[in-house]
Amino acid sequence: MFAHHQKLIEKAKEKEAPKCAVCYPCEHTAIESGIEAHKLGLLNPIFVGPTDEIKAIAAKHNISLNGYEIVDAKSEAAAATASVQLIREGKAQLLMKGSLHTDVMLKAVVNKENGLRTGKRITHAFLMDGLNWETPYIISDAAINISPDLTTKMHIIQNAIDLHHALGYGVPRVAILSAVEMINPDIPSTLEAAALCKMADRGQITNGILDGPLALDNAVSLKAAQMKKLDTPVTGKAQILIPPDLISGNILFKALCFIGDQPAHADSAGIVLGAKAPIILTSRASGLDSRLVSCAMAKLSYYHSV
Repeated sequence: MFAHHQKLIEKAKEKEAPKCAVCYPCEHTAIESGIEAHKLGLLNPIFVGPTDEIKAIAAKHNISLNGYEIVDAKSEAAAATASVQLIREGKAQLLMKGSLHTDVMLKAVVNKENGLRTGKRITHAFLMDGLNWETPYIISDAAINISPDLTTKMHIIQNAIDLHHALGYGVPRVAILSAVEMINPDIPSTLEAAALCKMADRGQITNGILDGPLALDNAVSLKAAQMKKLDTPVTGKAQILIPPDLISGNILFKALCFIGDQPAHADSAGIVLGAKAPIILTSRASGLDSRLVSCAMAKLSYYHSV
């Protein structure tokens, strides 16, 4: 685990562990994540799913469930509904995706009558950390909103800024990414980036410093920014990276994670924002460390909102 992620876990340990509904943990990694997070003081898991199957999986992998609460739910959909209900009733403060399909869980989350909707759009944020990185990076949205419109991008940015503050990183420098740094009418993402920056000027996006459009090199490399004679508070020093759409964001996230040999590539952690409770949602390829950092993110986000 890299330094920024480790520090985040240590920071999250300082507060009392909230209860977390672990939705449909029907594989050992989901059960293990909840228990290891509990041992670190990050959360208190409530396992929601088919009781007999959860116990059988735990027994097969020599995982003790003594002292842990299990809420019986026979199917993925039933577990998602029950997990959301635990949060609505105040019996849990966090939600963690187990082994069910993401769309099944999110369907329960966004249900207009019995879900966890707020006035914000539901968005996702990855927190990336790498070897000797000066800063971690938040990438949003690379998991939920496929082709976000301008309003959705406004929520993506605001949710990411709020998360940055919740993690204790202060006022973030936000780079709205495109292929180029100049406004080009033939590249719609450059026009949206300019509009989003003006929205921040008008107070529609708050508590962050925005710049865009910016190509990735100009956002994260001072040398590249200087070569192009770009000198703003964000160029070369960005902390939040906003891709034009899910496809480009997902490629960026996975390139950082998988190109090169360990420990050269980055580690990721991820949560869903904008609901009534933080939702721990990592990549299916994520290991235990990434899941634990995601739990720390969710805990800090929860306490920032209460």
